[in-house]
This record gives sequence, C-alpha cells and structure tokens, in this order.
Amino acid sequence: MKILTWIARIVFGIAFMFAGFTKAIDPLGSVYVFDDYFIAFGMEWLMPLSLPLAIILNTVEFIVGIAILLGLKMYLSAWAGLLFMIFFTPLTLYVAITDAVPHCGCFGEAWVISNWETFYKNLVLLAAAILIFMRKDKIPPLWSHKKDWWLVGGITIIVLWLSVLCLRNLPIMDFRPWKVGNDITEQLKPVQEGKSEFVFVYENTKTGEKKEFAMNDLPSAEDGWQYVDRKEIVIKEHIASPIENFDIRDEYDIDHTEKYIGNPNYQFIVVAYDLNTTSTDAFTDKINNLANKAIKDGYSFIVLTSNSFEEIDSFRHEHQTPYDFYQSDERELKTIVRSNPGLVLMKDGIVISKWHYRNIPSYGEIDEKLMQ
Repeated sequence: MKILTWIARIVFGIAFMFAGFTKAIDPLGSVYVFDDYFIAFGMEWLMPLSLPLAIILNTVEFIVGIAILLGLKMYLSAWAGLLFMIFFTPLTLYVAITDAVPHCGCFGEAWVISNWETFYKNLVLLAAAILIFMRKDKIPPLWSHKKDWWLVGGITIIVLWLSVLCLRNLPIMDFRPWKVGNDITEQLKPVQEGKSEFVFVYENTKTGEKKEFAMNDLPSAEDGWQYVDRKEIVIKEHIASPIENFDIRDEYDIDHTEKYIGNPNYQFIVVAYDLNTTSTDAFTDKINNLANKAIKDGYSFIVLTSNSFEEIDSFRHEHQTPYDFYQSDERELKTIVRSNPGLVLMKDGIVISKWHYRNIPSYGEIDEKLMQ
C-alpha cells in the first residue's frame, strides 16, 4: 500500500502541478476556455468572472498538486484533490459525450488532448485521489505544520505573481503554433494529406451474392450484377494542419493570406481580435507612430481583427489609423498573441518577434535589434 500510495501521489501531484503551471503562464488561454464552457452551458452571464476564476483555479490546482506530492497539509490537500476529481470527472464525461467545447484546456496549450482522452485521464486521477484520501492519515508532513503553512503560502504567492506577470505581458513559454521562430507557411499545411479510395458494392440478382469491386473492375449488368452501395476506404488518414481556420480577407472577401504571411520582406501585423475591447491608447500612443515610420521605409503594416467592416471603418476614422485592416477568425487571432492588441513581426513566413501592447518598442528599437 505504501508503494501504491507513492505512485498515486507522484501521478496525481505531477499531473496537477503540470496542469496548474501550464495554465498559470497563459492565464488568457484559461479565460478563453472558461468562456467556451460558459457559452456551452448557457451561462454567458458568468463570463466577466472568467479571469479571476482562471487565476484561482490554476493556483489552487498547482498548490494541491505540490502539496500531495510533498505531503503538505494532507488532510486539506487530500480533500481538495478528491473534490476536484468528483466535480471534473462527470463534467468531462458530459463534455466528451456532447462535444460541448473544442477541448478541456486541462494542460493549456502545452498538451492538447481530446475530450475523451481527458475523461480517461480523469478516471486515473480519480482513482489516485481516492487512494490518497483513504491513506491521508498515513502520509507524514514534510516538516512541522507551521513550516508547511509558510511553504504553501510562499508557493501561492509565486504562482499568483507568475499569472499576473504573464497576463500583463506575454506567456514566458509559448506552446502555440504561432510561437517565435515557427514557419507559419508550414504550420498552415496539413501534417499529412489524406488518401482514400472507393469500392462499389454489387449484388448478383441470380445468386444473391454481394461483392465489392474497384472502380476499374466494375461488373457487367449482363452477368446479373446490380449496384447496391459505395464505401470509402481510408488508405492514409488526413491529419489537419496545426493552424486551422485562419485566413486574411478584405471587405470583398478576397483572401490575402499568402501575400502577407509569405511576404519575403519584413511584415508587421497588429492583432486586435475585438476592436470594441482593445486598448485604444496603444493605437494612438504607439502603433500609429510605429506604422507611419515602417510604411515610410517600405514595409507592409496591417491589422487583423474579427470585427465587421462597418465597425472597422468607424474605428479607423476615430483613431486615425493610416494602414489596412483585414478580417480573420477570432479564435485564431486569440491564439496568435495573448494581447488585444498585440504586435507580430514576420519575415518570409517566420515569426521574428511578438509583443504585448504594453511592451511594444519604438520603430527605431525594432529596426536596430531585429531588422539589420
């Protein structure tokens, strides 16, 4: 039982710590997942609470994981771990059955698993949580109860600080397809092109026999064969591209994705997924000035947003933006950069750098450090 308890603590503790850390460094990613859940369950009125709930959940998840792994405050941490799994296991079963959200976001963007894989993972963690709860009195504290409180408090402060740091800037680790250094032209291509062929089912009206035939070997009706059905046989499974549903379209619905993403010169892209909630000060105080100088030097400068072109025209007029705006998918824009707005510098399809709007440098700094 001691060995099983240690295995349960290691599995449960590492899983919770990994989940808490990967979401703590990307709090906005957790916010978007909370929003998906609230929309799926018709609880949109709770969306204003997504950010505080995300930070609280990520912090508690990490604390529970490290507490169980190290044996800190086992009575409280065992109860917390068990309650976590009692709540989330049936929830993830429902999500797996209904496919209510794209994915659970359990491990942020570091490890995206399907809804059914999430449920199976939770079954394992539920079994571990039950064993830990049953054995909680047999697990000794790491130090004294007083020192344990100091350690838990210190870790809590660190995790909260990390979440706020990554919220006000960009995640310190980027697991998304748009991370710095990635070739987006490659990320837009399928990982594997699918291949399939059709076979045709015929029934012999004389003998009642059913048989499958290839396209180039179809039987003759004179021999009594009559068409019944068609089947598709997958020879090679299609694996979608890491970046899906992304394009750059103008008001006439013309696709400019290849033009801008594959631009062999330096390409500036401002990502503002929602102009109604974006930081307008970032446009007037930083982006407009940077754009003027970049365009003057012959570089392309555009904005991607999910708003309608009526809203775009109103925004451009109000904030005097001397550059082109295009539409793109809101979910993908949120994936590109965790900031509204955020700035991306690319060249020949490669992501050179990204900035939160709070940290957008001057054009001179960008030119000197990244464009020489």
